[in-house]
Amino acid sequence: VQLVESGGGSVQTGGSLRLSCTVSGYTFSTYCMGWVRQAPGKDREGIATIDSDGSTEYADSVKGRFTIFQDKYTKTITLDMNSLKPEDAGMYYCGATSSAMRCENAWGFGYWGQGTQVNVSL
Repeated sequence: VQLVESGGGSVQTGGSLRLSCTVSGYTFSTYCMGWVRQAPGKDREGIATIDSDGSTEYADSVKGRFTIFQDKYTKTITLDMNSLKPEDAGMYYCGATSSAMRCENAWGFGYWGQGTQVNVSL
């Protein structure tokens, strides 16, 4: 299983970025995937998840600003980030459960991408 993130970069406060995660070698039809970020000196924070049936959940800190969606044909999980704030900066990782389960039953991700950096300047 391989998860490859792309789309990070540097923007000013209020700007937008789109992160993509392309998944290969993943065979579960029932799954939970999502995005987690980590800023320097801070704990890893779950940002958004999406189920195989399209159900989504967001951290309170990004609700109304971030949108997660998937394209099952291209096997891509995308995170649209709008109205970015300096506190959104960090390394963003894409993750997937390592067994067949929905997000409500998941206790964490077993597969991870290498991460993509997001910088937000004032």
